[in-house]
Amino acid sequence: MNEQFSFMVAFILQGLGLTLKVYAVTIIFSIPLGIICAIGKVSKFKPLVWLLDIYTWVFRGTPLLLQLIFAYFGLPLLGIEFSQENAAYITFILNYGAYFTEIFRAGIESIDKGQYEAAKVLGMSYGQTMRRIIIPQALKVVIPPTGNEAVTLIKDTALCSAIALSELLKNSKDMVSKFASIDGFVIAAIIYLILTFVIIQIFKLIEKRFRYYS
Repeated sequence: MNEQFSFMVAFILQGLGLTLKVYAVTIIFSIPLGIICAIGKVSKFKPLVWLLDIYTWVFRGTPLLLQLIFAYFGLPLLGIEFSQENAAYITFILNYGAYFTEIFRAGIESIDKGQYEAAKVLGMSYGQTMRRIIIPQALKVVIPPTGNEAVTLIKDTALCSAIALSELLKNSKDMVSKFASIDGFVIAAIIYLILTFVIIQIFKLIEKRFRYYS
């Protein structure tokens, strides 16, 4: 029994590695994507604003699971093929990039318009104003909703099992099927709880740090 449990834990932890990889890649690329798109959405260049509106509407208005299945099973029918991992990376980055876009847009628009006028008086360009004045202030506003998305993301990685990617949940289900025991699900639940706890604590520290320097 002990050997069975040890094997089960080891196999599930292999899936955890892939879960964390999808999580890290998504965070690293979707947050900068969200910031760039948010800046575009508050610009005065209407065609860009309309394009970004369509992007956020599509990816926020359709289920992430559907997007994942479409990327892996649907796009090959159009002659575009991705590996399981790449399909997951691209889908998650675009999906969470859309959510972060709206979060950062709201953060940018929450900054008093007088800040823009002051920057203009100082001779700053639009890019300099955003980089040096607006974005740093907006970051303090968006930390709580960004933290919420970061917690949701670690749970959403379980959707990768839909394309047979050997992440945490899929490996847990495989162990449940193999040994006819719910231990695999219990182990997965404990791991998810630990991960969400760690993420929440990290964002609490970030929030506290920003409050300290505000």
